Amino acid sequence: MSLPKYPHYKPSGVQWLGDVPAHWDVVPLKYVVSMRSGGTPDKSNTDYWDGSVPWASAKDLKVDDLWDTADHITDDAVSCGAATLVPVGSVLVVVRGMILARLFPVVVAKVPMAINQDLKAVIAGDRLCPDFLAWLLRGSSEESLSRLDEAGHGTKALRMDSWSAMQLPVPSLHEQTAIAHFLDHETAKIDALIAEQEKLIHLLAEKRQATISHAVTRGLNPDAPMKDSGVAWLGEVPAHWTVTPLKHLVNFRSGGTPSKEKLNYWNGDVPWASAKDMKTDRLADTIDHITAVAIEEKAADLVPRGAVLVVVRGMILARMFPVSIVDTPMAINQDLKAVIPGERIDAEFLAWLLRGTSDDSLRRLDEAGHGTKALRMDAWASMLLPVPPIPEQMRIAQFIEQEMTRLAQLQNEAERAIALLKERRAALIAAAVTGQIDVRQNSEILNGGEACDAVAALS
Repeated sequence: MSLPKYPHYKPSGVQWLGDVPAHWDVVPLKYVVSMRSGGTPDKSNTDYWDGSVPWASAKDLKVDDLWDTADHITDDAVSCGAATLVPVGSVLVVVRGMILARLFPVVVAKVPMAINQDLKAVIAGDRLCPDFLAWLLRGSSEESLSRLDEAGHGTKALRMDSWSAMQLPVPSLHEQTAIAHFLDHETAKIDALIAEQEKLIHLLAEKRQATISHAVTRGLNPDAPMKDSGVAWLGEVPAHWTVTPLKHLVNFRSGGTPSKEKLNYWNGDVPWASAKDMKTDRLADTIDHITAVAIEEKAADLVPRGAVLVVVRGMILARMFPVSIVDTPMAINQDLKAVIPGERIDAEFLAWLLRGTSDDSLRRLDEAGHGTKALRMDAWASMLLPVPPIPEQMRIAQFIEQEMTRLAQLQNEAERAIALLKERRAALIAAAVTGQIDVRQNSEILNGGEACDAVAALS
């Protein structure tokens, strides 16, 4: 089934809108809503904070309907005028923040709440249904984002005079309700499909870690005789493997940062790795580069191809233990350590071994201040690891590489499906709120896929 268009259209007089249904009005936003600003109560006044009143900021605007917030203020903050509540049904939008470089979040407040200064509460007037207003602002997000200014340090801000003058289509209240109901119904189905793909990605990540861990600690032969490793977290290992401290298998090399004051040390051709580069299993290039002069003057040293890089200090260690194998000689900063394999361990296997035993590495962390974590190097270097013979190491590394390629393909397919669903979701919303499709008789008929197909057919 496809969704029909309206029988009659008229020019809206607005370039981004084009033609709209003949019986719809086109009105500036400011004529059909009122707006309220927010603020932050004094952080030094403990009487204002950690109460029961929701206080919304940009980080809360990740859902369509907002029932609660990460931060809360007290009734005293409200009664003293340090904050004001916006009513149920207010549509909250971000008007200032780095997120506006990518998205235009729109949520409906489902309970009375306060908001901070980076948000605006848009309150529907008599001519608008609040739920339709929310869908309308979502459907016109590209036009909203065309009305941004720079607010310093990469932060974006809506030009409020321009945004409030944005011309928007306004059907009758009855029709608004039908459109909002249709979009509630259909986007819920699309969201369920997206959630299924996101669950699949999560399961694939678990499968990846389990595959690596099993291969590097149990090997590939399920019938191999086993022995007790003598290490509680490791359990049994194949009987012909050894269990050896990491420091007896590798050499360690530290990094550093060349002087930022010496301009001839920077922006050259030599890769210089830091934690922000540690997002891939293999590292052939880096975001930052230094010069050959920095190397010649011993401001930095190169680590060889085949070295395994790990993060030893940083906030990222609170969540994960990044491991990358170096594909070209490069320098590293002080938050990384180069682990250089000796004769008893293959570089590829070493990288998979450190990934597969990452949980044990993360048990060897200390606090380094301000939420930063740091590996206790003496404890980590003494970590006992399972070591098969070199030929078996190479077979295990090859097996893992093949499995990771297969799992990555499945993840890429899931990510492409999510991107397509989100694209179609956005197109469906825009089509419904601008009158490109007539949904009045179809809010209970189509499923999410059919609705998406109907919108795709219009483009």
